[in-house]
Amino acid sequence: MKKVIVIVGPTAVGKSEFAIELAKKLSGEIISGDSIQVYEGLDIGSGKVTIQEMDGVPHHLIDIYTTKQSYTVADFQAKARDLIDNSEKPMIICGGTGLYIEAVLKGYSLSPVPQNPRLRTELEGKNLEELTNILVD
Repeated sequence: MKKVIVIVGPTAVGKSEFAIELAKKLSGEIISGDSIQVYEGLDIGSGKVTIQEMDGVPHHLIDIYTTKQSYTVADFQAKARDLIDNSEKPMIICGGTGLYIEAVLKGYSLSPVPQNPRLRTELEGKNLEELTNILVD
């Protein structure tokens, strides 16, 4: 497994700016580790970097889905690992969702599970107590 640089921390501490400067020094690229930045149009409140802020540094996994599409930790893990494993350049995962970052770094074994519309219909409208009883039984 190839190594990757990871920059994480609290909101609004300068992670993106630091990652961009580091990527320029290393001739690297940045992978957004955020579960919201993948969605087109969700710019406000997501901390999504602008084209100008990217300063020519390639960024990945930003604006790749519409809000009508589903995006999971398994999707992130597969896409991030593919980017890391198939790049000759240093890759930097910047910011993001803790579980997403851990899934990539620790190699979680994740299997896609298809939706079960029939089960969803059966469970819809049940309260917490009813759902808990179903699990306990």
